[in-house]
Amino acid sequence: MSFHFLPTLRGIATACAALAALSLPTTPVHARAARAVAQHEDGSTTARAGVVRARPAGGGVARGRTVTTDGAGNTSMRSAAAVATPGGGTGVRRASNTGLADGSATHQSSMAAQGAQGSVSSSGSAARAADGSVTQSRSTTATSAATGHSVQAQSSYSKDTGLAHSATCYDAGGAAMACPSRP
Repeated sequence: MSFHFLPTLRGIATACAALAALSLPTTPVHARAARAVAQHEDGSTTARAGVVRARPAGGGVARGRTVTTDGAGNTSMRSAAAVATPGGGTGVRRASNTGLADGSATHQSSMAAQGAQGSVSSSGSAARAADGSVTQSRSTTATSAATGHSVQAQSSYSKDTGLAHSATCYDAGGAAMACPSRP
């Protein structure tokens, strides 16, 4: 079976960039959605869904998801989304998850956003082994548009080492600096 509305991350980002320039004066929201489910001869099933929405004042959102099962208790899911605001802000996110019949599971995700106040990007993963042990890691970078200062933060977790977190702040020139205290 063929699917004609299969959003990819690049396609979603392109759609949102186009949505940012749209002006649709006749309706508050213009949307288009598609869904499809295919059952394959090998017992697996694939379900796909996507939606694109545009606002008359500019901006919009596009997102898509694919879920696959293999008939033996294993499942995978991939999703992506992008958004554009009337003020010029943009954001993208993608994720993938797997769940296996033995009880193990994985998750990976990333996101990036930028706007008038600055930018942020983050990526991470988590895994659960069949014995129930869990590991996790994430890395995030944020930059202020006003000062050019940035912070790079990492976190990780495992049963053996526990939770670890670190952050380093940088000035606009890229030199390490003391991180400001929280208000």
